[in-house]
Amino acid sequence: MNEVCVIGGSRYFGKHLIQRLLAAGVGVTVLNRGSVPAPPGATHVVADRDDEAALNAALGSRRFDIVLDQVCYTSRQADIARRVFTGRTGRYVMTSTIEVYDPLSSPHLVAAAPGIPVGEGTIDLATWPVNFDLPWHDPVFRDGAYGEGKRQAEAVLSHAGFAFASVRSAHVVGGGAADFTGRLRHYADRLRTGEPVVVRKVNHASSFITDRQIAEVLLWACAADFTGPVNAAGGQLDVFAICDALAAAGAGEPSYTVAAPGGEASPYAFDRWYAMDTSRAETLGFLFTDPAQWLPEVAAEALGTVTETAGQAAA
Repeated sequence: MNEVCVIGGSRYFGKHLIQRLLAAGVGVTVLNRGSVPAPPGATHVVADRDDEAALNAALGSRRFDIVLDQVCYTSRQADIARRVFTGRTGRYVMTSTIEVYDPLSSPHLVAAAPGIPVGEGTIDLATWPVNFDLPWHDPVFRDGAYGEGKRQAEAVLSHAGFAFASVRSAHVVGGGAADFTGRLRHYADRLRTGEPVVVRKVNHASSFITDRQIAEVLLWACAADFTGPVNAAGGQLDVFAICDALAAAGAGEPSYTVAAPGGEASPYAFDRWYAMDTSRAETLGFLFTDPAQWLPEVAAEALGTVTETAGQAAA
C-alpha cells in the first residue's frame, strides 16, 4: 500500500495507527472536520463526512489504495462513504466494535452462552436490515444506538463497489489520559479515594484490547487482502481483574458494593457475557497477546505512573 486515507484518527488509538503508517513510509491523508490538525508528515483534508457534496469537493481527484474509516457510526454515513469512495479506492477498512454482538441492543440478537466466545458468523451483517430514516443526526439517539449504528454501517458498506473489511474491536483500554472514555480512570479514582466500586450481583467477563494493539490490528488489516469482519481482542477480563491490576499498580485496595436492581453499575461490570472468538484473525496471521502481558502497564498508565518515555517506547 502506498496511499492511505484515514477518516478520523485524530485521538486515542488513531494516533498510534497514523504514526505506524507514517513510520512505514506510507503516504497518509487524514480526513476530519479540522478540529485537530494532521500530524507532521500527513496530508490534511478538511471536510464534514456528513456533507456529501463538500466531501467530494474536498477530496477532488484524490485516489487511495486503502481507506481506513475510524468514525463511521451510522447507515447514513456509510451510504455517503459508499458513494464518495467507490472509484477512489479498491479497499475500505472500517473500525467496528464488539457492541455489534450486544444482545441487549437489538431484538434480533440472542445472548451467547457464558464461556462460549462469539465468532464473526454469529451475525450476518451483510443481510442486516438498514433504516436510513432513523434520527441518526441526533447525537443522543446516535450514542444510544451505537451498536445498531455500527451494524447498519457494516451492512451498507458490505455492498459497496470496493473490497470491504471490518475490524470489530474489543473494549479498548490503555493510553492513560489519552483514553477519552474515562472508564479505566473511573476505577483508578475510586480506588485512590476509597470509594466502593459499584458492581452487579453477577458480573461477567468480556473481551479487551490495548490502544496500541488495536492500532497494530488496523495496520495489519490495511495491508491484508481479506474481506468481511474480523474480531480483535487481546483477552478476557472482568471488573475484579481490572481492579486487582490497579491495586497492584498502587491505586489502593478495592471495595465493592452491589448495584440496586435496575440500578447502574460501573463500566465493565457486565450483566451478560459476550467475549469474542479471535480464531479468524489468528488463522489469517494476527496473533494477540494475553492480558497478563499488558494489563500491568495499562494499570500503571491509568495511574500516571508510566513515564512519557516508557509510554512512547511501548508505542
